Amino acid sequence: GPRPVMAASVFCCFSWCRDGGAGHIPLKEMPAVHLDTQRMGTDVVIVKNGRRICGTGGCLANAPLHQNKSYFEFKIQSTGIWGIGVATQKANLNQIPLGRDAHSLVMRNDGALYYNNEEKNRLPANSLPQEGDVVGITYDHVELNVYLNGKNMHCPASGIRGTVYPVVYVDDSAILDCQFSEFYHTPPPGFEKILFEQQIF
Repeated sequence: GPRPVMAASVFCCFSWCRDGGAGHIPLKEMPAVHLDTQRMGTDVVIVKNGRRICGTGGCLANAPLHQNKSYFEFKIQSTGIWGIGVATQKANLNQIPLGRDAHSLVMRNDGALYYNNEEKNRLPANSLPQEGDVVGITYDHVELNVYLNGKNMHCPASGIRGTVYPVVYVDDSAILDCQFSEFYHTPPPGFEKILFEQQIF
């Protein structure tokens, strides 16, 4: 159909939007995993076909982590206040930072991994993600692990239960891009991209 005109080019993130790769997705790859505009905070802005988040608040991806071992990445395009991890559908995506209740487990921009308002682990002070870095997340339904530019940070965190989705939040002019396929770094052995449930069987 006709493409909607983006009148809201006043937003920081629209200037980043030149993406020549759109439209070359093979049909067999559908449905694609992306950030879900139906499950986001009221002040969140999602652009680049569900790839980029800016504004203020959190957003879930559109696919739950059903398979045993999932891997996904976020690239920090512009730093600020942000967090990445997993959350249930009960997470309050307007209340950031996440990790303050039993509905989300996230690594925050200061390197601390939070679940249920407890710090579960922390990245080494000399390994905090910077602008341009790629943060990889593995989840095996027990542990969440963080990879920085392909390197395991050995900072596992656990505790969350139930059906979880990838989650990201931003504030203070942070801009993050999700990679749910075509990764920057090869997933660790046994981990793979998120598959929709109907494609697993």
